[in-house]
Amino acid sequence: MALRSRLAISLAAGALAVAAVATPAVADDEWGSQSGSGGDHGGDQRFTRGVVTASTLLLRSAPNRGSQVIRTAQQGDVVRIFCQTVGQSVQGNNRWYLLADGTWAWGSARYIATKRPPRWC
Repeated sequence: MALRSRLAISLAAGALAVAAVATPAVADDEWGSQSGSGGDHGGDQRFTRGVVTASTLLLRSAPNRGSQVIRTAQQGDVVRIFCQTVGQSVQGNNRWYLLADGTWAWGSARYIATKRPPRWC
């Protein structure tokens, strides 16, 4: 990956991390339960609903497999996807999703199923 791309991704992740500290995400047990919302919370188009397909998915500080593990998600977990970006390829899929479920973290799109693609970061 080119240095320019890495720098852009790092700057975007840093800006989002600062925003998360200033306004942390709040968990909502009813998220995604409204019918006809297209999988978004209350029609909020900023987020896309995803379901984890891996038995355990490592969620990371940057969109690559060498970055720090922030937390994990289990198979069947429903996640809120803020946006997608291009990162390190995982089994032929180079898309990564920025998840906003209490802690901002990146998850490989290879292991998160969605009905529609998230917006780009």
